[in-house]
Amino acid sequence: MRTNYETLGSPQFQVLSASQVREVVSAAMEVLERAGTRVYGEDALALLRGAGCVVTEEGVAEGVPVALVHIPSSVVEGALQTTPGRIAVAGRDRSKRLSLERDRFYFGTGSDCPSLVDPYSGEVRKYTFDDVYDAARLSDALPNIDFHMSLGLTSGVLPATYDRPQFLAMVKGTSKPLVITAVDAEGLADQYQMACEVLGGPEAFARAPLFVVYIEPSSPLTHSIEAVGKLLYAAEHGIPAIYTPCIMAGGTGPVTMAGTMVQAVAEFLVGVVLAQHQRRGAGVIMGGVNSPMDMSTSILSYGAPELALVSAAMTDVARGLGVPMFSTAGCSDAKLLDQQAAIEATFSIVVAALSGANLIHDVGYLESGLLGSFDMLVMADEVIGMAKRLLSGVRVTPETLAVEVVERVGPGGHFLAQEHTRRHFREEVWFPGLIDRQMRRAWESGGRQTMGARVRARVRHLLESHTPQPLAEGVEARLQEIVAQAEARHAPRA
Repeated sequence: MRTNYETLGSPQFQVLSASQVREVVSAAMEVLERAGTRVYGEDALALLRGAGCVVTEEGVAEGVPVALVHIPSSVVEGALQTTPGRIAVAGRDRSKRLSLERDRFYFGTGSDCPSLVDPYSGEVRKYTFDDVYDAARLSDALPNIDFHMSLGLTSGVLPATYDRPQFLAMVKGTSKPLVITAVDAEGLADQYQMACEVLGGPEAFARAPLFVVYIEPSSPLTHSIEAVGKLLYAAEHGIPAIYTPCIMAGGTGPVTMAGTMVQAVAEFLVGVVLAQHQRRGAGVIMGGVNSPMDMSTSILSYGAPELALVSAAMTDVARGLGVPMFSTAGCSDAKLLDQQAAIEATFSIVVAALSGANLIHDVGYLESGLLGSFDMLVMADEVIGMAKRLLSGVRVTPETLAVEVVERVGPGGHFLAQEHTRRHFREEVWFPGLIDRQMRRAWESGGRQTMGARVRARVRHLLESHTPQPLAEGVEARLQEIVAQAEARHAPRA
């Protein structure tokens, strides 16, 4: 027996001290008290008035009530007390579960890229319904992708209802948990109805939601009628909501990383207050796709080291607040799967995994979020496998210390024939699926394939061979009916 013995479960990475976390949160509360936040929608404003917020500068914009709201820190602190620190989500295969809680991390794709790199021709083109379905099938097949976002924005459909056929393609293509986007509260309601059809009713959804909804405020410090409407609907119906600013540091937020974090936390806390006053205990996940605006190109950089740094620091803040965290990795500013894409994706994946963020998204993004790449997704799956092995740490037990085995083999021996080796090598050593470890002669006789060539072959193999778990009989027809009804409501009038 040893006293005061600590086991190290995995490597750890921390950006902010506990004191710095408190300072960031305090500054965010001060922003909400002094600068305030602009909120759209009478329902939201009524909730905030009832919570004790100071509502001023009231008016109407495009027929929607809007006001400046100053939120006392006591209101924020009260809302945080009822915000859950753990959220469970499950795919339509109920065994595929995510427990969003401290130090559990999961990787998944990003959503709504307007363009796709065609996996056969290599051309850049718009996403179709079939492409969105294929992206879901790839996520379904890849062992290290834990949840799925659409990766592409469905074209050839009504813009006002794009989210419904997109959800159909996703839920048909994978049985893993989903993160969805929605046009507005009506779009979210339709997708909730579709999810209930898939699971067999609202009770099954309430036990373990099929999806989390992604919602963005408008930086700086503005909460649109669409964002607020989705947030309130989600809270009312038990739908976990990611409320994530997407700040361009130096453009829509302060250029300093600390200042960007303060604004992002303030914007998130508005979401917490609204959700908790709509329904106590509503699940809200902190996000923050915050990165510098490249001053030479004006893009929001998806490959910047600051994106990974601030995401990890925001994870420290989320841990301090006791809420789950939505982070970003596996993405790049590169225009194709090249050395830059590999560098940026790998760097962000490892940092995000080490940070302990819960939902880590945007795997498969190229061109600063404009281009979805199946190649990038498949390559990143391999990197995520490496990161998961890194985070599994080193087991230190009498069995793994292997003193008796070393004594038995002795000086000058070998361990290949040892039972200990046979018993442990598969669990101790990570085996690659795409990374090459062949001797040169074998590599040359196999066609001298590059990583890019192996990735492309893997993509095509999965697209041509993987069949996801089918929907229950009759469910797809009911989902298509919900899509058709939405399109009929929004069809242009002759």
